[in-house]
Amino acid sequence: MNPAVPPSLNHADWKTLYKAAILETNKWVLPQRVSEAENAALLRRREIFYAAGTPEERESLEDALYALRAFRTARHYSEAT
Repeated sequence: MNPAVPPSLNHADWKTLYKAAILETNKWVLPQRVSEAENAALLRRREIFYAAGTPEERESLEDALYALRAFRTARHYSEAT
């Protein structure tokens, strides 16, 4: 593994955090959940850039990051109105 990339605790952690974020119903906790999931997914994406990762996981990561950005945008929009 590349020493410049911090190892994740577990390759599935980003999925767990992602699920927690998209299922969160408390609007006060949601931003933290989204942020944690986004950071974990970005770390995993960086990790598989340097090491083996399946095409399916790469696609799942991109889909998750897209959804998390949508959550963040929707929240900012709803706060502005």
